[in-house]
Amino acid sequence: MDKTAFKIQTFEEADDHYGPWENKSTGERLDAACYLICMAFKVKPSTKLDRTVFSKRKHG
Repeated sequence: MDKTAFKIQTFEEADDHYGPWENKSTGERLDAACYLICMAFKVKPSTKLDRTVFSKRKHG
């Protein structure tokens, strides 16, 4: 594990994690979240979910 990727912080410093996102609109934050999710799963933002893959049924 690369321990140089993190730094020791006080609780107050760690709690101040919003930074510039605090001033962004909800839409801008959702767009950024969508981008990060797409990068994590290696898909394009225009990719649509194929809802025919799964089915639902009641337990009987």
